[in-house]
Amino acid sequence: MTAIHVTGLTKRYGDLVAVDDVSLDVAEGEFVGVLGPNGAGKTTLLEMVEGLRRPDAGGIEVLGEAVWPRNTRLQPRIGVQLQASSFFERLTAREQIRTFASLYGVGQATADAWLERVGLTDKAETRVEDLSGGQAQRLSIACALVHDPELVFLDEPTAALDPQARRNLWDLLSSINDSGRTVVLTTHYMDEAEVLCDRVAVMDHGRILQYDSPAALVRGLDAPARITVAPGVLDTETAATIDGVLETDEGVDGVVLVTREPTAVLGTLAASDRLDGVRVQTGTLEDVFLALTGREYRA
Repeated sequence: MTAIHVTGLTKRYGDLVAVDDVSLDVAEGEFVGVLGPNGAGKTTLLEMVEGLRRPDAGGIEVLGEAVWPRNTRLQPRIGVQLQASSFFERLTAREQIRTFASLYGVGQATADAWLERVGLTDKAETRVEDLSGGQAQRLSIACALVHDPELVFLDEPTAALDPQARRNLWDLLSSINDSGRTVVLTTHYMDEAEVLCDRVAVMDHGRILQYDSPAALVRGLDAPARITVAPGVLDTETAATIDGVLETDEGVDGVVLVTREPTAVLGTLAASDRLDGVRVQTGTLEDVFLALTGREYRA
């Protein structure tokens, strides 16, 4: 079954085309990431699919239901964590999530359990305006998940989180997806998309440029491997004579050999007893992202 079916979706703001004729399918139970630089149209796309923003053209079906005209039957079946968290003022974290839970007929015990799952039990009596940015982000995610939705939308869910909190949240999101829930998220973290997502849509200037699994996108890039040899083990002159080496560079980490034949080059290094401390880096999702969207600064 298809959880999300989008065809020809378009949204304009004056002369700006924020989303430009986008078509996209997400399968039930799939974990999909939407990547793109600032202003690519990611948030606008998600807001239309969530039913928060009306498209100018195109069709949207979510869980077999039309999203527009606004479909209230979908609201209990989806969970949404927005880029900017908005809470009821002067409520504690516990009061906040219990209020969200009550809107869906969910009991207080379940709400309190979600506080524990996102690591906020010790902040249960803290007012939401006194939470740190990362704590508020985790509370926002718990509120989006408290009613156990079939489909979850997360807009940059790990922004403002420290590395440990990010990893813990990855485990939580993976467990939600493993239980059969469909998850769609936007993120600027390439490692996050590689670890979590079954498929990734790379978006820029309102269009989807590529949509496939992270591994398939990296394979399609056909990027050369970079083999770093520890300092003092190999000089650049000798490295340049090795068959299969396209170019060399020297830095603080040692000599870097760029090649499209890493197996052969590693064999040569092994034959001359130069493998100690060798590090091999192949293409990454970040390489794909930069190749598709460019390297210029986006405000």
